[in-house]
Amino acid sequence: MRYLFAVLALLVSLGSTAADNQRPQFTFTAIPDQNEAELVRRFQQVADYLSKELDVDVKYMPVKSYPAAITAFRNNQVQLAWFGGLSGVQARRAVPGSEAIAQGYEDQFFKTYFIAHASAGLQPAETLSDTLRGKTFTFGSKGSTSGRLMPEFHLRETFGEAPGEIFSRVGFSGDHSRTIALVQSGAYQVGAVNYAVWEKAVDKAEVNPDQVSVIWTTPAYADYQWTVRGDIDRQLGAGFKQRLTRALLKLEDESILRAFPRSRFVPADNDVYRAIEETATAIGLLDDF
Repeated sequence: MRYLFAVLALLVSLGSTAADNQRPQFTFTAIPDQNEAELVRRFQQVADYLSKELDVDVKYMPVKSYPAAITAFRNNQVQLAWFGGLSGVQARRAVPGSEAIAQGYEDQFFKTYFIAHASAGLQPAETLSDTLRGKTFTFGSKGSTSGRLMPEFHLRETFGEAPGEIFSRVGFSGDHSRTIALVQSGAYQVGAVNYAVWEKAVDKAEVNPDQVSVIWTTPAYADYQWTVRGDIDRQLGAGFKQRLTRALLKLEDESILRAFPRSRFVPADNDVYRAIEETATAIGLLDDF
């Protein structure tokens, strides 16, 4: 009898394990626009929230670059991603049928700051001027909307020249946090940075106002968004995209929202990013997509 109970207990355990293994796996990623530790903290919270709301196993997969995020999305290693405006357009081109489903409220009115080291002798202004000529300049990532696409668009529109013809040296820091660090250290005289990352760094006293300050702000544009693969319902069941969208839009956890930082998420669709797509096409950033 004891043997029989042991066998039954083993069967129950195996059945429970099998059921656990059959639970759907849902994976997402995000562009690495800040330091990795900050991103892991933020998106592990999102993974835990979505797992509870959707009743699936949700995993956050860190990536090392913007192209790596797009590649993971294209190869179905992830089914959802927190993209910038440009990377979202690129990802949706790579995976036809994919959709932008939600954005931060603030992402409807995004801005880029041009920041400058005190030694550059540049003053805040309402327009870009020839005082920038000959300075050293760093963008963020090559695939960043706020750190590359929009600042380059405005530079070309103002000067009628490519950045390499305006500045004595042009670089790419890789992310917004590094842009701030490079300009603050004087390694570059001027840089383009996501306004939200800048303001968060200021709030955390990571910026020395005697060394670096904002000298110009771009007009507003749409930027970050959650983009989901077009085949998500086929992979995870009918109605999953709708449930996912609803979960993102009703997210009210203050600790998660502060980590972005966003006040809430609002609906989005692909048409919101049409201007981004047109600008990227004009500059030649979609040639490989």
